[in-house]
Amino acid sequence: MSAPWLTLIGIGEDGWDGLGPLSRQALSEAGAIYGAKRHAALLEGKCGPVIPWPAPFSAGVEALMARRGQPTVVLATGDPMWFGVGATLARRLPAGEMTVLPGLSAFSLAAARLGWPLQETELLSLHGRPVDTLRAFLRPGARLLCLTSSAETAGSVADLLADEGYGDSRMTALEHLGGPRERQISARAEGWAEEIADFYVLAIEAEAVRDTPLRARVPGLPDDAFRHDGKITKREIRAATLARLAPVADAMLWDIGAGSGAIGIEWMRAARGARAIGLEPNAGRRATARANAAALGTPGLELLDATAPEGLAGLPSPDAVFLGGGLTAPGIVDAVMERLRPGGRLVANAVTLESEAVLLAAYARFGGDLCRLSIARAAPVGSLTGWRPLMPVTQWSLIKP
Repeated sequence: MSAPWLTLIGIGEDGWDGLGPLSRQALSEAGAIYGAKRHAALLEGKCGPVIPWPAPFSAGVEALMARRGQPTVVLATGDPMWFGVGATLARRLPAGEMTVLPGLSAFSLAAARLGWPLQETELLSLHGRPVDTLRAFLRPGARLLCLTSSAETAGSVADLLADEGYGDSRMTALEHLGGPRERQISARAEGWAEEIADFYVLAIEAEAVRDTPLRARVPGLPDDAFRHDGKITKREIRAATLARLAPVADAMLWDIGAGSGAIGIEWMRAARGARAIGLEPNAGRRATARANAAALGTPGLELLDATAPEGLAGLPSPDAVFLGGGLTAPGIVDAVMERLRPGGRLVANAVTLESEAVLLAAYARFGGDLCRLSIARAAPVGSLTGWRPLMPVTQWSLIKP
């Protein structure tokens, strides 16, 4: 194992005064120091020149790789391993080549100022990420701490909260935590018009106005939570389908025949870091699915203009696959089974006789579970009420050995 040549130093608003002996020694011995302009200002005159991190971000990573083996320091805000550069570099370098000297994270400082137990608080990064991500975490009484990109982020969040029916939520911007310019500004989301600095943590105490719909992260959102043209896996079937797909953190789903995007969206909402790729050749449905993904807090849903099995080439191997369309395409089951990871889950739903025949044949070849799901909903029948059945769904599912 190579000796550590790269040191990641977490720095706070107190600059040099807040650094320990190991951090100061690493800065004095470094052949190159990389960081943001803000970091350079905090350390001015205390160490060698700070090289601005190149743009795009990936160029900075490559610059570091070119110095591999030479003493190098990367400056980060707070804890480099918490939504920081350290997480990215850890995917490129073995732990033995890095020394990480974390500072106090912005989350820890904010929680200390507010008196919020961290284990009871949602911790999110909206730094360089869509604020729509926040929508998946809203519920009455939620406490959220958010890293931000600029002063404008707070205004965007306030607009989002009002749009979601959480305009009564209290927002607090905690500026320059841990430094002489530390300050807090609080106001309700509805009508937020505060002038704040670019460097802050945003705290949210979520409070819903009357009749705001609850969007639980347990699969089975109401059908009217999605825009759709009728091509949607209905609520009860969707919940049963997601139960078989078993979303877990960081897992990848292929949603083949994505339609409104409902399956992929609920997959991503159900587990932190869960990812989904939807194949949908209809441009209108892709646009609708993108709008649904943003509205329900999963803007990272990837939608491709493709059909299976041809469109599967080059995609990262999945942990789960949902076949909601295209079942009659030749070779689709074999193509999916070949790419599915061992232990991966496959679920296929059929409503036509032709698609059902494909599932019966697949069940005969591969085994698994076969069931029929029949749902009826109460609806008016004249002045009375009766049952209106939905089309029955044949579902085949298996876990790949």
